Amino acid sequence: MTTIKTTFQAHQQEVTRLFSHLQVDGNKLTHQPGSLLGSTALVAGTTVGAGILALPAVTLPSGVIPSTVLLIAVWLYALVSGLLIAEVSINTMRLAGRPSVGLLAMIENTLGLVGARIAGAAYLFLHYTLLVAYVTQGGEILLSASHLWGMQNSLPGWVGTTVFTLLFGSIMYLAREKFIEKLNNLLVGIVLASFLGLLLLGVTQVKGVHFLFQNWSALGTAIPVMLVALFYHNIVPVVVTQLEGDSRKVKQSIIIGSAIPLMMFLAWNAVILGSVSPDMINGEGTVFDPLQVLRTGGGGEWLGVLVSIFSEFAIATSFIGFVYGLLDFFKDISANTQTEPASRLPLYSLVLLPPIGLGAINPSIFFTALDFAGTYSISILGGIIPALATWKQRQQLQHSNQLVPGGKLTLIVMIGIASGIILKQILSV
Repeated sequence: MTTIKTTFQAHQQEVTRLFSHLQVDGNKLTHQPGSLLGSTALVAGTTVGAGILALPAVTLPSGVIPSTVLLIAVWLYALVSGLLIAEVSINTMRLAGRPSVGLLAMIENTLGLVGARIAGAAYLFLHYTLLVAYVTQGGEILLSASHLWGMQNSLPGWVGTTVFTLLFGSIMYLAREKFIEKLNNLLVGIVLASFLGLLLLGVTQVKGVHFLFQNWSALGTAIPVMLVALFYHNIVPVVVTQLEGDSRKVKQSIIIGSAIPLMMFLAWNAVILGSVSPDMINGEGTVFDPLQVLRTGGGGEWLGVLVSIFSEFAIATSFIGFVYGLLDFFKDISANTQTEPASRLPLYSLVLLPPIGLGAINPSIFFTALDFAGTYSISILGGIIPALATWKQRQQLQHSNQLVPGGKLTLIVMIGIASGIILKQILSV
């Protein structure tokens, strides 16, 4: 890959651009930059995942209006964090003269080996906890949907967890990457179609009186799950690479790409909470899942079928993405490039056995796993580390490319909020 570094004057500021998408066409060297639309879609697609399934359960105790306000606030926090990662990525590419830089490599470049190891540990914890959440919830939905085929759901929860993991894990292990890509595209299409169907059908079940319920004191428990639902930060360096460090385009893609899922989440939250009465919440210390009520026919048979389809395939697409994420992580640290199924067995075992084991022991761990992932991993990866890396880089550079205003005050607020979330979780244990 050819890299050309050019410097030019724009608004009396020196801007450095790394052009990496170059192709030779005869005697000409043509520049083919990444698509703003494609990068925006990447951010949006990464954000929309299985985290959306947990939103109604954690927002129902507070009500539609309070949870809407909080969801927008968490989106703003995630947006600032994403822009900070983009800023560090752009500056790191410029300093190193490289056309691309990964998330963990970027952190090591700015915060050193210790920072990279902390980030790596948070990355591992995030992927494993979310895989545990996905296999348990995916298994539960499989079992709860068994009545659609006239079967009695009397099987223990670990059976569903095992079947879901072995089903999709075996497909990923045995099939070629092209097949997995086509399968994932099909599943994404099903997710989008069922989501639109849910909104259209769910609106007919909404009751205006449910929107009047407000309990602002119950908002705190929803923050970790919202952080999980709005997390896309691991692909921000990819977006920066695709758009060749163009600050304006990178900023646009992150803002628009994360705003699209926000609109989806707000509509989803309003429709589901408007369809289920908050009076159904009972029991202290337990999580009431309104989606489970709808899946079992609480809002009508067709709505229940759509909720089940959307939930299962949203989990499946997220499962595929996070399995690939862990596989790539272990390949990087072990230099394992083997592609034959037999040689990949230890790698897949390392990725899948811990989630299936913990999920089988505790099949109802879905919400707990999401809570821990949002509290610890995302608070570190999407809050503390981006702010610290930006702080250190701005101190080292005289003319850094700043995407977020507010200076050190913004960075202190970011670190303070993330630290507060972690501290609250530790004190509540």
